[in-house]
Amino acid sequence: MALRRAAPVVREPVTLPSVMSVAELAESLQTTGIEVIKELMKLGIMANLNQQVDYDTAARVATALGWETNEQPNDVARQAAADFESRRSEAETDPNAQARPPVVTIMGHVDHGKTKLLDAIRSANVAEVEAGGITQHIGAYQVETQGRKITFLDTPGHEAFTAMRARGAQATDVAVLVVAADDGVMPTTREAVAHIKSANVPMVVAVNKIDLASANPDRVKQQLSEIEVVPEEWGGDVPFVEVSARDKLGLDDLEEVILLVADVHELKANPHKPANGVVIEAKVDRTRGPVATVLVQSGTLNLRDVVVAGSTWGRIKAMFDDRGRRVRRAEPSFPVEILGLLEVPQAGDTFQVFEDEKIARQLVEERQAHRRAEALVGDRPVKLTDLYNQVQEGTTAELRVILKADVQGSLGAIQNALLRLNEDTDQGVRLSIQFAGTGAVTESDVSLASATRSIIIGFNVRPDVAAKRAADAAGVDIRFYNIIYNLIDEVKAAMTGLLAPVFQDVTDGYAEVRNTFRLPSGDVVAGLYVLDGKITRNSKARVLRSGTVVHEGGIRSLKRFKDDVREVAAGYECGLGLDGFNDLQVSDQIEFYHREEVARS
Repeated sequence: MALRRAAPVVREPVTLPSVMSVAELAESLQTTGIEVIKELMKLGIMANLNQQVDYDTAARVATALGWETNEQPNDVARQAAADFESRRSEAETDPNAQARPPVVTIMGHVDHGKTKLLDAIRSANVAEVEAGGITQHIGAYQVETQGRKITFLDTPGHEAFTAMRARGAQATDVAVLVVAADDGVMPTTREAVAHIKSANVPMVVAVNKIDLASANPDRVKQQLSEIEVVPEEWGGDVPFVEVSARDKLGLDDLEEVILLVADVHELKANPHKPANGVVIEAKVDRTRGPVATVLVQSGTLNLRDVVVAGSTWGRIKAMFDDRGRRVRRAEPSFPVEILGLLEVPQAGDTFQVFEDEKIARQLVEERQAHRRAEALVGDRPVKLTDLYNQVQEGTTAELRVILKADVQGSLGAIQNALLRLNEDTDQGVRLSIQFAGTGAVTESDVSLASATRSIIIGFNVRPDVAAKRAADAAGVDIRFYNIIYNLIDEVKAAMTGLLAPVFQDVTDGYAEVRNTFRLPSGDVVAGLYVLDGKITRNSKARVLRSGTVVHEGGIRSLKRFKDDVREVAAGYECGLGLDGFNDLQVSDQIEFYHREEVARS
């Protein structure tokens, strides 16, 4: 008698909320918590029954256990995000939209006079009575010129500007790049240009310090033209204004140009709606509690409004303008300091006004649950291997690259070779270079990579300690090469769907050379101080001089006092000899690393 085969089990798709606990997921999938935890462990997530996971993670677990899933509709958080986007985009088509003041960020090299320029603009526009009193610093202020207003954001630099963008906030309408007429374009200036261009924000160049005898504005124009910032008088699209923050020269011209750029872009918003905007900065005040400086982008913010900012909410108890005066309302492009939030939001968080306090509270609870789930899973940044996977799945991908090299000659050659890959590959993959420069990989590079979802490629350079920590925290993929052909081949392989990485370098620690000694044998040993991580006897070593790799090789000897040791931890001193290298110098940094095999994709 033939055995009858059991009919396959037909399961209806299971509907899951945007965030749920592991126990709730197990109940929805009609299985045990242990089974769900096992599947999460396969995804690299260690969780217990009470921890929460987001929908995407839950869907992957459900698929592994044989379930199809749908996301629960009427998600308050998604609806709020959709409302925020629709309010922002309606400004262009809204018949009730009115012209609003432009919002301006000033960026540039640290010594080129950004702060002095901001102070000069502000003092030139503040009445004498007010100028003599105490001015409250709230990170943003408005000035009035020619009967019109301009809002200036007083951000610390392009890292803060990009960090806000990484959180989804685009607060700036015009970026003013300050370049000193005597110094010209510096590495930080190039970085600021890359950040402005990646944000797709119109630029105005303020050539500062024209009062100095050594000022050379034409040299500044020439240098900026070389990095594709071409002045209008040379046939480009970037206005240049010559100013002196010290002598208060050219400030009216700069404000006039900012207003002209704003007019070209027709900045509008409807002031007759509930407000939304962005948090500029926030802190806890000992006497007033959580205090946030917000910039209204559309609508009007009123006293007693219920506001949701990021993952906190509250009813506005008081509002102050940039001069510390109490105000009852704030219209588009108006910066105000608000009191009444239950917790401190993060800079770059968006805020919205809600009529229903219950919906505001529910939205904040959902966002807090999302953030807890994201902290568990982690927001996975783009990796070079992701590109391979996307190409294998047949989806179109873009590889964004930040390129750092030791010298300008190598940088130009690599740039040209990488851009030629766009012509050579026909896989629907495009490569775009977000920023290219010489010198060590810096924290600013990591910040830009995080905001633009780029990978960093270093040629004969390494990151400094701060950049390495920032990259590890943000999960930014940094690739290092010392042979151009290997660099091009690996990127091309990723773009054509052939990448199969076999090894990767894992940094063990960093140390600094504090002293050097020559032994009777002629070998040189270095006295080191371990800055970060640890040194192990089996580590490989890279000697970095001003961020450039001057040697790579093995460790010949590692000692503490007179004893050979297997490892030395951060905060301790040791003696080190390297195989085949005696040119160690005081203040060299040494990166210690080992190579790990990576499973082929």
